[in-house]
Amino acid sequence: MGKYIFTLMLLCLVSNGLHAQLWQTRRWEVAAGIGTSQVFGDVGGFSPDENILGIRDMSIRQSRFNVNLNGKYRILRNLNARVSLTTGFFHSSDIRGSNVRRGFESSTSYFEPLALVEYYFIKNKAENNYLFLKNSGRYISSLIKSLDVYAFSGGGANFYNVTGNEALEERGTLGKGNSVILPVGLGASFVFSPDLNFGVEVCGRYAFTDFLDGYSSQYSQSKDVYYTVNITAIYKIKVSPKNSGPYSFR
Repeated sequence: MGKYIFTLMLLCLVSNGLHAQLWQTRRWEVAAGIGTSQVFGDVGGFSPDENILGIRDMSIRQSRFNVNLNGKYRILRNLNARVSLTTGFFHSSDIRGSNVRRGFESSTSYFEPLALVEYYFIKNKAENNYLFLKNSGRYISSLIKSLDVYAFSGGGANFYNVTGNEALEERGTLGKGNSVILPVGLGASFVFSPDLNFGVEVCGRYAFTDFLDGYSSQYSQSKDVYYTVNITAIYKIKVSPKNSGPYSFR
C-alpha cells in the first residue's frame, strides 16, 4: 500500500513540475502590428470650453496608419520585456475645429523605438495545458482560458519630419525633430494555436515636444499627445530542450 502511495505522490510532483515549466518552452516572441495613429496637437481640434475630455478631437478623417515590429522575452509567466519599432504618419488640419479660418494643415512621418515592460493581469491557461501544446489543438472550451490581458509602459523616442501647407509654413516650425516619449497602453490577445496569438493594443504617448504637428501657439498649455490602435499577431518561438528547464516538448 505504501508503495502505491509513494508512486502517486511522485506522479503528482512530476505533474506539477511539468505544468510549471511548459510556458518556458516559448519564452521568446516576435510580434507585428498594423493600425491607426492620431496626434492631439495645436493644429485642428476644438477649444477646451467646446470639447469635454477631448472627445470632439477624435476624428477618423485625421487618423493615419502605422506599422510596428516587436521582440519580447518572458522574464516570468506574467511579465515580459519588450523592444518595439514603429513607423507611421500623423495628419492635422484646421478644417474641422475652432480655427477653421486659420487654415493650417500638416502631415508628419515618424519613427519610434521603445523599450517596454508588459504585465499580464489576466493570463491564458492554454499554454500550460500539455494536450493543447502537444496536439496543437485550436479549440479551447472557454474564451477566458484563452485570453491574455496586459498593461505596458516604458520609454523611448520619436524622430519626426513635418511638412505643412502655405499658411502653416509662414507661422509654424516645420522639418525634422525628435523627442523623448512616455508610452502607456493596454492590450489583449487570444490564443489561436500553441505558437500563435492574435490581439489588439491601444497605446497613448506623452511627448516632450509641442511640435509634432509643426505648430505651438501661445495658448498651448501642454505638450503633444498621440495614440495608436493596432491589430497584432504574436509568434512564440520554441526553444531547445537544454534551454527550457527539465521539461520540454516538441
